[in-house]
Amino acid sequence: MSAPCFTPFLKQCLVTGGVALNMAGMGLVLGLSTVLLPQLRAPDSTIQIDDSSGSWIAAIPGFSIIVGNFIVPSIMTKFGRKIAILTTVAISTIGWLCIVLSNSVEFMIAARFLQGISIGMITILGPVIIGECTSPKNRGSFLMTISLSIGFGVLLIHTIGIYLHWKTTSYICIAFVLLDLFIVLLTPETPSWLSSQGRYSECRKVFRSLRGDAEEAELEKMIEADIAIDKERETGDEPKTFVDKMKSNFHYLKVTVKERAFCRPIFIMLHIYTMAQWSGVNIVTSYTLDLVLRVIGNDVDVAAMVISIDIQRLISSTISLIIIKKIRRRLLIFITVTLNIITFLVLAGYTYGKENNLLPYDSPHIGIVLVHVHVFSIVTGALPLSYVLSGELYPMQYKGLCGGISSLFMSINVFLVVKTIPVLFSSLGFPLTYLLYGCVVGYCLFIVTIFLPETKDRTLQDIEEELRGRKSLPQ
Repeated sequence: MSAPCFTPFLKQCLVTGGVALNMAGMGLVLGLSTVLLPQLRAPDSTIQIDDSSGSWIAAIPGFSIIVGNFIVPSIMTKFGRKIAILTTVAISTIGWLCIVLSNSVEFMIAARFLQGISIGMITILGPVIIGECTSPKNRGSFLMTISLSIGFGVLLIHTIGIYLHWKTTSYICIAFVLLDLFIVLLTPETPSWLSSQGRYSECRKVFRSLRGDAEEAELEKMIEADIAIDKERETGDEPKTFVDKMKSNFHYLKVTVKERAFCRPIFIMLHIYTMAQWSGVNIVTSYTLDLVLRVIGNDVDVAAMVISIDIQRLISSTISLIIIKKIRRRLLIFITVTLNIITFLVLAGYTYGKENNLLPYDSPHIGIVLVHVHVFSIVTGALPLSYVLSGELYPMQYKGLCGGISSLFMSINVFLVVKTIPVLFSSLGFPLTYLLYGCVVGYCLFIVTIFLPETKDRTLQDIEEELRGRKSLPQ
């Protein structure tokens, strides 16, 4: 760790790698439905499912994400970011083992519930760790690796799951999770958490190890802010009884919800998470076969098309790593989400014409191009930027609470979208479903455009100051 060749940048890469592998597990879990459900519907399957039980197997992680959202803030605040991420790895491993041991629909749903808890924890935790450990100039690109790693997880599960039995696929996923465990054990605690605990000497040591000596101003500003918060706490009376503690907590919450720096990030992230989950990512990830068959039809190798979508997702995510360093966050989200809305409208019109024989000319190649453009708009837009901004907007004092509340809305949206996709497709049809998605994303983009501050190349402390109403210009 102390070797001269192991530069601060490489240490930031190591930290990001541990988070990225954990986030890839999210892609594995969400992408499992595409390959698992067809195998469970086979006549010779040991677990027999119908449409209702299949939708629950696909959607239940979206519900249990809420549990993870509630668990992780207290762990990451009290015990630190490293203990919290190790907890997610442990729960993820148990979840995959339960998948392997499943012999009934109920057991399978329970296993998927555990997997969702792990996802809910890392969704909050991952962006926080990367945001606290990386330099402002590289932070955007590092946070973008979250989307890249999720795409890699989806590609991996779809590729191996199409050709292997779901139990064999699950064993491979367990090995993947254990590799992440090894990397996480090598990473340090974040400087921000150490500072918040009053461990200032350790904070300075870890900060300089991760960032070098060129960012001392940010280090000292962070420590000064935490010292001021500690002094403010010391002036208050320590509650002695349980009733006094409850009153103190209620008073703290009452004061906190009035804080601009608390409410504004939650309001912004509520709309960004909604925009991300209604961008079509869950259709592309969990119902890829339905998307291909409804837009392109049967005149294509479906397995090859699914894999090509996942490969294109990785390529687009890689492109976004370059774009995020060049374009400001507000402009990037406006351009890519506008493209996303346009693809919703075009796909709705195209499939409506296809279903009603209104197209003057049709070819599978048209559907293939439209699907790939749609995937590009998702992977470079609201989805990756939701992880980037969640690592930049939350103030240190309320990071766990803000992340938990904001991610609660994300979890509700994941469950709602995944659970209702089959219902909407069967009741409204594909064209009207995509029109509905486009309207939801359009509303969220309007709100985000008004309220989102610029965060590119700014320190977390500067962003926090602006959220408190003390605006500073982007550097």
